[in-house]
Amino acid sequence: MMPRKSLTDSSPAALVQADEEAVMQAFLTGTAVDPQVAHRVQERSRLIREEVFRKHGLVDIAVPAIRELRGPLP
Repeated sequence: MMPRKSLTDSSPAALVQADEEAVMQAFLTGTAVDPQVAHRVQERSRLIREEVFRKHGLVDIAVPAIRELRGPLP
């Protein structure tokens, strides 16, 4: 296991790792994720989704893949 990064290291990578560890700790202990951590994670997720959409447009692979695997309906 990697050593915990301190939140005093404010580099973006350190903050992402600290948030990841906080989420995993909450998951493992069955506790709620700190609202500030949840907000940062949700904001990063939104920015990533927007960037992917700008670069690639709508990527619609799930529905066609499911329909192909499922086959024709009776």
